[in-house]
Amino acid sequence: MTISIDPNKKFRKELNSGIVSMVLLSIMTQAKEPMYGYQIAKNLEGKGEDVPMMKQGALYPVLRSLAASGLLQSHVDPSITGPPRRYYQITDSGRETLLEWKKIWNETKTYIDSIIGDENV
Repeated sequence: MTISIDPNKKFRKELNSGIVSMVLLSIMTQAKEPMYGYQIAKNLEGKGEDVPMMKQGALYPVLRSLAASGLLQSHVDPSITGPPRRYYQITDSGRETLLEWKKIWNETKTYIDSIIGDENV
């Protein structure tokens, strides 16, 4: 019995691993106030329904990782309608890191485009 691995799914997963952190920092840079996970997920859904970057459940480990790295800060507030909510806000270090990641992204995109072109497939 052979297990078939969908190469598109595998490629998307590998590609998304770093991009998701950059996208989350970008969303948090645009936020006017701290946001909790569900708000962030809804914001992401509204930005690109055609490209499912990540499932909502996968969002929380990335948020925790960004907070543990000092790129986001978080605090917990009680909620009247349910369990307490953890709110996230970007730090100065997060803003600086996002600028660097955008440079790296643009360099990488330029390099890849120079090799594969930008033809519509």
